[in-house]
Amino acid sequence: MKISYNWLRDYIKTNKSPEEVGDWLTNSGLEVEGLDKVESVKGGLEGVVVGEVLTCEKHPNAEKLSVTTVDVGKEEPAKIVCGAPNVDKGQKVPVALVGTTLYPNEKPIEIKKAKIRGEASEGMICAEDELGLGSSHEGIMVLDPEAPIGKPAKDYFNIEEDYVFEIGLTPNRTDAMAHIGVAKDLAAVLNNFGKEEEKYKVDIPDISGFAIDDQSLPIEVQIEDDKACPRYSGITVSDVKVSESPDWLKNKLNTIGVRPINILVDISNYVLFETGQPLHFFDADAINGNRVVIKKQEAGTKFTTLDEVERELSSEDLMICNEQEPMCMAGVFGGISSGVTGKTERVFIESAYFDPPTIRKTSKRHGLQTDASFRFERGADPSITIYALKRAALLIKKLAGGRISSPIVDEYPREISPKKVEVDYRHMDGIIGEKIDRKKIRNILNDLEIKVLQETEQGLRLEVPTNRADVTREADIIEEILRIYGYNNIEFEEQLATSLSYISQPEPDKVRNVVSDYLSSNGFFEIMNNSLTKADYTNYTQDFEEKNNVIILNPLSNELNAMRQTMVFGGLESINYNINRRQNSLQLFEFGYVYQKEGDRAQAKKDPLDRYHEKQLLALFITGTRAPESWQGAPVSVDFFDLKRDIFNIFLRLGFDITQFKLLPSESDIYLEGLDVRYQKKKIASMGRVNKNLLKKMDISQDVFYGVIEWDIVFDRLSQHRITYQPMSKFPEVRRDLALLLDERVTFHELEQTAFQYGGDYLREVNLFDIYRGENIAEGKKSYALSFILQREDRTLKDKDIDKIMNKIIKGFEKQVAAEIRK
Repeated sequence: MKISYNWLRDYIKTNKSPEEVGDWLTNSGLEVEGLDKVESVKGGLEGVVVGEVLTCEKHPNAEKLSVTTVDVGKEEPAKIVCGAPNVDKGQKVPVALVGTTLYPNEKPIEIKKAKIRGEASEGMICAEDELGLGSSHEGIMVLDPEAPIGKPAKDYFNIEEDYVFEIGLTPNRTDAMAHIGVAKDLAAVLNNFGKEEEKYKVDIPDISGFAIDDQSLPIEVQIEDDKACPRYSGITVSDVKVSESPDWLKNKLNTIGVRPINILVDISNYVLFETGQPLHFFDADAINGNRVVIKKQEAGTKFTTLDEVERELSSEDLMICNEQEPMCMAGVFGGISSGVTGKTERVFIESAYFDPPTIRKTSKRHGLQTDASFRFERGADPSITIYALKRAALLIKKLAGGRISSPIVDEYPREISPKKVEVDYRHMDGIIGEKIDRKKIRNILNDLEIKVLQETEQGLRLEVPTNRADVTREADIIEEILRIYGYNNIEFEEQLATSLSYISQPEPDKVRNVVSDYLSSNGFFEIMNNSLTKADYTNYTQDFEEKNNVIILNPLSNELNAMRQTMVFGGLESINYNINRRQNSLQLFEFGYVYQKEGDRAQAKKDPLDRYHEKQLLALFITGTRAPESWQGAPVSVDFFDLKRDIFNIFLRLGFDITQFKLLPSESDIYLEGLDVRYQKKKIASMGRVNKNLLKKMDISQDVFYGVIEWDIVFDRLSQHRITYQPMSKFPEVRRDLALLLDERVTFHELEQTAFQYGGDYLREVNLFDIYRGENIAEGKKSYALSFILQREDRTLKDKDIDKIMNKIIKGFEKQVAAEIRK
């Protein structure tokens, strides 16, 4: 949020520099993230002076150019070539000297010495658009004949210099969303740290001159939904002349990045950024029946907003209507047919307080984020509506003429009372860590406009103003006192009292880091997707049901309206994003949680939360080629076995015995073909090639392989798999090969498990190095060539030992899978 230094000083008189003010604001909890110098004209017209044209003659080599000498207040006049048709001897003109930078159309131009058609030129006589003072380029600016020669243009044109604070405002600080609110915080913190006799106070603009001129244009107000609109105030102003705003008003708005439009819109924005109260100006002639009704419309009602977009309303959208039709989305956006224009002569000013959840839902539902909705959805001040109304009406009378032509209408059926909070001094001292002087506490509360209703030795009973929607508890009051008192003023003891806590083993973060380091070292990149996703994704696959979605009540958008049930869609979104940016070969992994809801509220036995479940998963995605394109050979695409290797290596790194894994075909609809990994009767992982239909829905045209590890289950079993040091054997490995004739249904995994079952402790490794189907192999059969690595730790294996082990393995193959040994 942007706050102007000069504008701030309209309400608090201080000679503190912008840097000092920024530090004080940061110390009070309004963190200043940036401080920028701005001018009402970019560049501040530095290097531009008032000059007098002494001579003006036609250029000898160019018919449309003139050669002039200009007195710019220096010892020697400057020789300048000028192309303007209206330049003449004796004129006072703005001159940009050599080295000056101008910003016509925001693009910088540096003035240099030059030769133009053979004539030297030492500066430039400027038109108003070149200085940024207007849009005309018909000729140079001709100044008042009395303008002092050599006077800086920034002084002559009264160019304003200001500083803008960029404040990182937290959502709870609705009171500080305007200049007066920030001024109040600044005054409080300066009073706390300043001298006793140097007291700062905030000067609120006076509205005592407000008076009703006549009652020629009364507008009736009716609130039909007082929960969504607890307060609505309004007044009319007639005979308004819509024109351009004065420079001081345009400069204030431009400084904080708000584009001036016309006097009415600019006054509305000025009061908003002054007081924090959003206003809406209606063309009173568009209010049919001279009656304003605040109500909700039927679902499906069409409404065209100021941006000329026709929107379909929900039955939950609060609307400001006349007798016949809606005119405005309450607290969010105006309608195209009721807003003020250059022809408006009669204005109805709205100043209201709307229910924050109602406004937030409408804003998010229609994707409309405005300055008004930003404030209303966080909680505006219901007590300021009348002040803001009078302030705006007086500014209209002053700047746009007109008459206040109705009494103030103030419908307030659900009055919001200031909150009462009790504070115990003992609690305060314990939380803060030291005892703050009670007088200082009272002074801080007074500066924050928190009223002390009663004080005893034990504590305080307070009344919190309605502009502080975030202060509701004792802890909030203590925080308010502490941020003004200053966190840095709390004295901490040098001796630190602490205790040792037991951390369960293995440590979750360490185990995650081990796996993350392994994957990163092998070419994977970690991704972190939002746990919020699109509820419609559950319709993309049969694995998940829409009824199991955990739906968000106030979603940021329809794309983020449910908690994810699976990791696959976030990963595929990341792959799609990268492929669209020509990154086709990807290896990604993500640790994250998934969420599901089971049954309905009535089925929850004791706690309604029992039907909500979350679990942690580790997801892996690979796609594209194994290595970049190279002269050494054609790129090779990744496949299922690359993913299987990576997943099994994770289990090996964690100390699992993968020979105990049972592999079964996956029934998941996510996979075109896939495997489930079971261990100790529980599924601990699944992997496979992603279904083509799913990829098509995610706009991905290349193969993607996806694997997921049930991290919670795996972590629970880590205590069973302690990794210990084992020295390498001093004795050599021995390799033996077998060729087996098998049924097509037999998998390598079955062969591997059988080999380890019958091979004993000396079998180290089994590998498949060849597959053959074809000539001399019967239909429904295949030939596998396997290698076996054997080794002992205590001695070298002898041939008779090796033959004995291999014979056992062969018998196991014959018995378990009906294998035949090929000679």
